[in-house]
Amino acid sequence: MTSTAPQPLRGKDDAEQQPPGWENRLRRFGYTPRPVTGLRDRLVPPYTRPSERLWPVFGIRRGDVEPLLRIASWGGPLLVALVAGLLRFWNLGEPKAVIFDETYYAKDAWALINQGYEGSWPKNVDASILEGPSAVAVPTDPGYVVHPPVGKWVIGLGEKMFDFTPFGWRFMVAVLGTLSVLMLCRIGRRLFRSTFLGCLAGLLLAVDGLHFVMSRTALLDLVLMFFVLAAFGALVLDRDWSRRRLAAALPEDEDGVLRPDAGIAQTLRLGWRPWRLTAGLMLGLAAGTKWNGLFVMAAFCVMSVLWDVGSRRTAGAVRPYLTVLKKDLVPAFVSTVPVAIVTYIASWTGWIVTDKGYYRNWASSEGGRNSDWSWLFPDWWRSLWHYENQVYDFHVNLTSGHTYESNAWSWLVLGRPVSYYYEDPAPGVAGCPKDAADKCAAEVLALGTPLLWWAACFAICYVAWRWLFRRDWRAGAILCAILAGWVPWLHYQERTIFLFYAVVFVPFLCLAVAMMIGAILGPPGSDERRRAVGAIGAGVLVLLIIWNFIYFWPIYTGTPIPLEEWRNRMWLDTWV
Repeated sequence: MTSTAPQPLRGKDDAEQQPPGWENRLRRFGYTPRPVTGLRDRLVPPYTRPSERLWPVFGIRRGDVEPLLRIASWGGPLLVALVAGLLRFWNLGEPKAVIFDETYYAKDAWALINQGYEGSWPKNVDASILEGPSAVAVPTDPGYVVHPPVGKWVIGLGEKMFDFTPFGWRFMVAVLGTLSVLMLCRIGRRLFRSTFLGCLAGLLLAVDGLHFVMSRTALLDLVLMFFVLAAFGALVLDRDWSRRRLAAALPEDEDGVLRPDAGIAQTLRLGWRPWRLTAGLMLGLAAGTKWNGLFVMAAFCVMSVLWDVGSRRTAGAVRPYLTVLKKDLVPAFVSTVPVAIVTYIASWTGWIVTDKGYYRNWASSEGGRNSDWSWLFPDWWRSLWHYENQVYDFHVNLTSGHTYESNAWSWLVLGRPVSYYYEDPAPGVAGCPKDAADKCAAEVLALGTPLLWWAACFAICYVAWRWLFRRDWRAGAILCAILAGWVPWLHYQERTIFLFYAVVFVPFLCLAVAMMIGAILGPPGSDERRRAVGAIGAGVLVLLIIWNFIYFWPIYTGTPIPLEEWRNRMWLDTWV
């Protein structure tokens, strides 16, 4: 028997409150709708504050809380950066050797800083440089190089200040490594709206072995990482800046509550965006260091435009994609891509203004004079274009085997690190303990801190889940940056590539781990028991990572240790 009682009619407002079908289907995977918050807090989220119960525990008066928080916003990051700098600059000139690819970049940088183009150095000149750099003449014959000059200009600046020595060619890389820790603290603070989580991300970067080794070695990849991280930070600042502009333009009701407005959200022009221009400059410098910066530029540009879509939608735009297409897409392109291109070309100024660089006079040679474009472009432009084509052919066809090459699939689990330096001094020689039973091992191994990287594998899964099922833009940004630095290498299965290329996305692995640790600590409003359990778990993980870095310190710095102790640190057979 069916009921004949009238059923309540579902009104329009009730229907709008029902989540769409895809949201219902995703609930089984952990999707939860975004909590309802004020529009102002959604556009410009406030920074989190420690619990009020915390201050009496440390004897801090209520009136001192605000000044203390302001000091901590910069004091915490600066303290973490100071620790990172002390670690990186300690004994920076050791080992006193030309290690791994320093044999290319240190010498190319010295030639660039002295004559504006790379020279063709004689073989076996490294020993002479170490004995007396002032006695080694810079070769005037041009050298064929396969990377743009920005990273070498950076290395050369350190050589200009501290001479053509291991300390000199490593100095600026160590500076950028230290500054990147400071930047990550501030970026993490703004991303998570938490000084603690920002400083935690910076601390994790400070104790990552790969970042540490690369900060003490004159290679290009750490320089590339610095500019990529700076571009990411500039785009995060631009996102906050544009959302503040939107919030300032939206109307308030009589209670002072911000209200969405479709008209304003769809017509407001955001005007000149200085941080987006800064990002374009940094991306141009990244591409001018190594070409894989181009992949990062493409990913970051798409990410930034999608952030604009989200901002317009939050402000009330009915058709946010169409609005961004009309109002933001062209300014976004002009602010990044042309700026990056101009920056890249400007980085070749030393090569352009000389007449001795490699391929510099190609356009005026027999092969270049027959070019179909000789009437349209100047000789330097056509010579540079030809040079870049030759370099591209070199890179895509680089398949010669190498002892330490590794497939990108194995990077996250540290499948095959690269040994930059190895010596086996006898007992009592070169720092090897006299009582050693056998020879010692002195190695510089470009190996990420294992526990940090293996934790990052879980953190990547966490941020992917949080982006897909919680629609957390922060998780999406971190995931985008990791994939931009890693996925392009998966395309080159036959190319000779190395694990240390992964240093480009190490800062974002640290952000992912910091975000995961924030979840372990517990969401806002958790009870004391949940917070205590979370704090113990998070604290144990961080302390284990720090211990792991200390344990591997000898093989990060080339410190001689007994061979048996070195073997104990070779956790995987592929590390040998």
